Amino acid sequence: MDFNMDILDKKILNSIQSWFPIEEKPFLIIGNELGIGEEEALMRVRRLKEEGIIRRIGASFNSRRLGFDSTLITMKVPEERIEEVVLLINGYKEVTHNYLRDNEYNIWFTLIAHSGERIKEIIEEIASKSGISDIRNLPTKRFFKVNVDLNFRDEED
Repeated sequence: MDFNMDILDKKILNSIQSWFPIEEKPFLIIGNELGIGEEEALMRVRRLKEEGIIRRIGASFNSRRLGFDSTLITMKVPEERIEEVVLLINGYKEVTHNYLRDNEYNIWFTLIAHSGERIKEIIEEIASKSGISDIRNLPTKRFFKVNVDLNFRDEED
């Protein structure tokens, strides 16, 4: 699978996936770190995002430590209504991830809200607006955090 990445693209990806400077000019720091300068670092990251290699650059917070509740929801949605129901689900700012799965419960999404009551309210609203009652709330019983850093290597490595 060739994504047209050269060694500098791979070095940028290796760097920013677990370290991103919280500074006024983060790409200046990244570029200087890699010896390419701010403009080239920013241009390369933009291109990688446009090509779909980078999905998102942003902070990850521990929602529980910040006082939020979270859960995984799954729904059984008729195939012909998937797009419509996904648009409804994605209309909630509390939805953080949304997945289509090859399963009878084919729509899976995560919710993070300020309370369990708000999560319950959202589930009820989605059921009411979609007319779909086959929804399962799968709250976390035990939390495991797996940190994955991909190692983008060049043929020379």
